[in-house]
Amino acid sequence: MVDADQTFVIVGGGLAGAKAAETLRAEGFSGRVILICDERDHPYERPPLSKGYLLGKEERDSVFVHEPSWYARNDIELHLGQTVDAIDREAKSVRFGEDGTVVHYDKLLLATGAEPRRLDIPGTDLAGVHHLRRLAHTERLKGVLTSLGRDNGHIVIAGAGWIGLEVAAAAREYGAEVTVVEHHPTPLYGALGPELGGLFAELHRDHGVRFHFGRRLTEIVGQDGMVLAARTDDGEEHPAHDVLAAIGAAPRTGLAEAAGLEIADGAHGRGVVVDERLRTSDPDIYAAGDVASFPHALFDTRVRVEHWANALNGGPAAARAMLGQDVTYDRVPYFFSDQYDLGMEYSGWAPPGTYDEVVIRGDAGKREFIAFWVKDGRVLAGMNVNVWDVTEPIQQLIRSKAQVNTEALADPHVPLDSLRSEAS
Repeated sequence: MVDADQTFVIVGGGLAGAKAAETLRAEGFSGRVILICDERDHPYERPPLSKGYLLGKEERDSVFVHEPSWYARNDIELHLGQTVDAIDREAKSVRFGEDGTVVHYDKLLLATGAEPRRLDIPGTDLAGVHHLRRLAHTERLKGVLTSLGRDNGHIVIAGAGWIGLEVAAAAREYGAEVTVVEHHPTPLYGALGPELGGLFAELHRDHGVRFHFGRRLTEIVGQDGMVLAARTDDGEEHPAHDVLAAIGAAPRTGLAEAAGLEIADGAHGRGVVVDERLRTSDPDIYAAGDVASFPHALFDTRVRVEHWANALNGGPAAARAMLGQDVTYDRVPYFFSDQYDLGMEYSGWAPPGTYDEVVIRGDAGKREFIAFWVKDGRVLAGMNVNVWDVTEPIQQLIRSKAQVNTEALADPHVPLDSLRSEAS
């Protein structure tokens, strides 16, 4: 039984942590709620960092999960600019890294998120080398792109994943010259497989982006602390005033590992092992968001999802589980992207090697279509590109596990809802 004398501690002040705190209060928890954030900014959402806010189309205040006064009004003890460097599971306490303060918990939620992977090459200490994960990174990058656009400057982006491509699109809108270096043969290879990558390469080439596929950066060349060029493993030297490392993110599992919690390598790398209730190997510790590796019955495997919707939904699910409610976290993974005049939404989970074919419904040439990743006649994932209001039927089709006729799946005249009903 949860009562007012209990203390719930949340480590991680991103979207998952902030929504967990909100849910605890919304569900009537009257005990102590402590939210620990290692950034000095109030909890914020990350999609605008590479989209609207980076482009200057959204105001700074729009990125925050709650207005600053919300935390005090809801009796949330918010610790900004603080880290936790140790968990004592036996004493059920966490220790602050700055001053050694020890705080007791009855339930603990780890929402520590992920951090950008670093380039392990010479020259990464130069002033013009950037990462994009935090609000401060975006504010710095906005200034850089503005300057590059004004002066016809050049940015080299290492990595053609979602962050790399969204920043490439933003850089071109600012007027900067852009070269993207990617070791896979297409953009978004790990997310979409090779079938759809060419479409995104064509989109960016149409807007003046140069690609260098099948290569990696080997050195960033500079002088007097400034970037001059970026070299690739074929010996080519690419002119650059700035370099963005967009080679993925690593879950911040160090705190959990040091505490002896179970860690496992999943389909998307290491993560804190949780059950369907987002509970770790310690029954009083939960994990949500980028750091959690959870079993997903729909896909018959353990998955770790780094996208916004997982934080948005995972934080509240963990909060309800901490309160003793009956929770099964099995949301269909979802994310979205905006690049130039292309908008897309992706639902499901179908990394390369897990599907048989990709079925296209609509006109891929006009960039108005839905792509379905199919295995044994069952839809594992769907991506709608410049086609709207179809996320719900796509997710229902995935959830149904129904075997569908691929010719009907490809036919825009056949309603998606009917595919599920006909198969059942």
